[in-house]
Amino acid sequence: MNRWMVGDVKITRVVEQEAVSDASYLLKDGTPENIGTVPWLRPHFADDAGSVRMSVHTFVVESQGDRIMVDTCIGNDKSRTFAGMNRLQLPFLADLAAAGFSRDSMDRVLCTHLHVDHVGWNTMLCDGVWVPTFPNARYLVGRKEWEYCSKDETAETREFVDDSVLPLFDAGLAELVESDQRLTDEVWLEPTPGHTAGHHSVRVSSRGEDAVITGDLMHHPVQIAHPEWGSYFDFDYEQAIATRRQFVERYGDTPVLVLGTHFATPTAGRIVRDGSRWRLDA
Repeated sequence: MNRWMVGDVKITRVVEQEAVSDASYLLKDGTPENIGTVPWLRPHFADDAGSVRMSVHTFVVESQGDRIMVDTCIGNDKSRTFAGMNRLQLPFLADLAAAGFSRDSMDRVLCTHLHVDHVGWNTMLCDGVWVPTFPNARYLVGRKEWEYCSKDETAETREFVDDSVLPLFDAGLAELVESDQRLTDEVWLEPTPGHTAGHHSVRVSSRGEDAVITGDLMHHPVQIAHPEWGSYFDFDYEQAIATRRQFVERYGDTPVLVLGTHFATPTAGRIVRDGSRWRLDA
């Protein structure tokens, strides 16, 4: 667990899992040799062999009396094609409670986008039925994202839509939102398309301090140095590259705290110049 204060806003990270792996499955240019050419990644974000450290976690944003959970990880008991996500049994809810967040204390649950590792704990298995995990929360689903995913009949999409998104609509807890929607006076959404059709990040500003939660506009800090290194999972590969470049230029050499949705511990830092490129000063 990590915590940051951004003015009056408290942001808490609760980890579902962290792992070390070869990045080649995720990034087209993520070979160990290429990762090794970016020395500032070590020791936090890569090891000496060129493998990368990745994390799946949620951020709980507390602003003006609201508790907003940003992304809900993979979830337990879910039948998934990818073996590393299949039928997990992890203590995420217990860890969330230990951090001070009971299931019934969440006011809103926001998914930066609809992918398998961002919607999993939207629901939990109860007597053989998928029910909303956070019964008192409104679940905020991007309108453009839902317009695309609700019509996508591919098996990889249906497996998480059917058990982790549709039950929210069935329970009357889902609310479609725009990708620039303001959630409180201090927290709003920022459109960052490319990884998915309706992807958005989360901006925070309070008492002169600023932060942004990336979502999957980038998966690993190496993409700060190399925004042109795209992901196999990007919906629009070229648009995702353009979005990353714009993001790095917008927030580079500013005091804005960048919190990566898959960045391993320490997870957050500021984007600073590194010769002709950029790096994360964590």
